Amino acid sequence: MPGFGLTAGVTLTYLGLIVLAPLAALVWKAAGLGPAEFWRGISSERALATYRLTLGCAVAATAANAVVGALFAWTLARYRFPGHRLLDALIDLPFALPTAVAGITLSAIFAPTGWAGRLLEPLGVKVAYAPAGVAVAMAFTSLPFVVRSLQPVIEDLDPAEEEAALSLGAAEWRTFQRVLAPALAPAFASGCAMAFARALSEYGAIIFIAGNVPLRTEVTTLLTYIRLEEFDYPSAAALASALLGLSFVTLFAVNALQLWGRRRETRR
Repeated sequence: MPGFGLTAGVTLTYLGLIVLAPLAALVWKAAGLGPAEFWRGISSERALATYRLTLGCAVAATAANAVVGALFAWTLARYRFPGHRLLDALIDLPFALPTAVAGITLSAIFAPTGWAGRLLEPLGVKVAYAPAGVAVAMAFTSLPFVVRSLQPVIEDLDPAEEEAALSLGAAEWRTFQRVLAPALAPAFASGCAMAFARALSEYGAIIFIAGNVPLRTEVTTLLTYIRLEEFDYPSAAALASALLGLSFVTLFAVNALQLWGRRRETRR
């Protein structure tokens, strides 16, 4: 293949310098820790509290985005209405918006004196400076992954298949279950997995709205940064390696789901 050696060399060199070298340094640092020191870094009471908050809020944000993102994708793919292009462009806003700006904006909206906060506060619903704020920030930054995974698949579906099922007497729910759901399942699962991975890694938007109270509203990424500021490099490396391991598991799940989707498409 003409040019393969040059392009592959540039690609692998860039990948090694930008991605693999930092990850290798982290793994090397974590591997240098003794078992007791590593366990101390990842099993402290404060670390365990961040795991519970991070995972719980990431699951909640992903569940919310699974529903809302699917509705957005279906609406954008199947309907045309005034403002369609604007709404379609706004879906990508979390990609373009700096996470710090997103965090400040969400804090201003959901603070007790904010537009939404002043309405929720009398109802006893506290979002800013509470675990709910962490979930909101995660949902905001990860929503596009679900929408952009599902939207092109929905656009490629042939409406004739749905019409044929309906004309043969199948109910709408039965049509969705037997015709639409199997075609959308791989993209939907892949989008949710990527949204979950993005939520786990979120930092900038969270630190402004969460309040960062230890044992209550502190996420694992923030605790890792705090350990670095304290020059506690062993604990920081242990926490980072734990997140890295979870990221690899999520990445494996995403690739497995994408492979499953390609195989299903080939069989069709």
